[in-house]
Amino acid sequence: MKRSVLAILVPPFAVCRYGCAGCCAAPIGVFWITGIISLIYGYRGGPTGEDANLYTMGLGVLLWLISIVWALVTIHTVDDDKCRRKSSPICNKIAPGLDESDPMDEVRKA
Repeated sequence: MKRSVLAILVPPFAVCRYGCAGCCAAPIGVFWITGIISLIYGYRGGPTGEDANLYTMGLGVLLWLISIVWALVTIHTVDDDKCRRKSSPICNKIAPGLDESDPMDEVRKA
């Protein structure tokens, strides 16, 4: 419950707290901040400068909803324990093969 409420109110912080380390908090934050700015801009008149511009405010709501859904999907993916298992395809490090040379050795030779 706490995760969902945090994901609805402040999606990037929910991903930082309950998601995989640095999964996608930055793009979620961009959508969230842009949604808030669009809501404020639309309320102040938007590009027409008249009364509240519903299209601009609708864009803000849409951007906020996208960030909420993205945060909930990210948190749900981590809840499925995909980032915590050793065989995880998400957070798995790729080990070089035995026949591969070290690129830094190639640089030192040159």
